[in-house]
Amino acid sequence: MDKYINTPITEEVTKELKSGDYVYITGTIYVARDAAHKRMIEALDRGDGLPIDIKDATIYYMGPSPAREGRPIGSAGPTTATRMDKYAPILLDLGEKAMIGKGKRSKEVMDAIVRNKAVYFAAVGGAGALLSKCVQKSEIVCYEDLGAEAILKMEVKDFPVIVVADSDGNNLYETAIKEYCELT
Repeated sequence: MDKYINTPITEEVTKELKSGDYVYITGTIYVARDAAHKRMIEALDRGDGLPIDIKDATIYYMGPSPAREGRPIGSAGPTTATRMDKYAPILLDLGEKAMIGKGKRSKEVMDAIVRNKAVYFAAVGGAGALLSKCVQKSEIVCYEDLGAEAILKMEVKDFPVIVVADSDGNNLYETAIKEYCELT
C-alpha cells in the first residue's frame, strides 16, 4: 500500500506503517554514516548532547556524493545499514523513530525498533541518481571535518522507501523469503 508521510515521524505514524508498505517521505531527514554515528555516541559517553534533535528524527544512511552544479546533492543512494547496528539501539532509545538504509539489521536493532515503536525503511540501492531528484535542499549541520561523512540535513519531497521492519517487529526480508519458499 502506498502511504505519504511527513517528518517528524512520530509513534502515531509508525504504528500505521506495516512491513512491505511503499512510503513517500516529505520533510527533514538527516544523513549520518559510520563516522558520524561513532562521534555522536562518543559525545553521549562524555555526557555531551547530540548535535541534532533526535526526537522523532529520521536518519538516512546515505553514501557520500558531492553535489553537481545547480543541484543540492549528487547521487543519494543508501549504504549498508549493518555498519550502524552497534549505534542504532542507543539512538532509538533516545527517540529516533526512523532509519533508512539497505540490508538486514541485527537482532539488537530489531528489538530496539519494537521497544521504541520505530521503523526501518529501505531505499533502493543503485537508484541514487533518481533518489537525488527528491532532495530539495541539503546542508552540513555538524562534523564538517568528516567531509563526506558529515551530518547533513536534507529537505526531501516524496522520497520513496519501503518499510522493511515495522514497529511490531515484522521484517520484510524474513517474510519475503518465507513467501518465496512457499511458492517454490
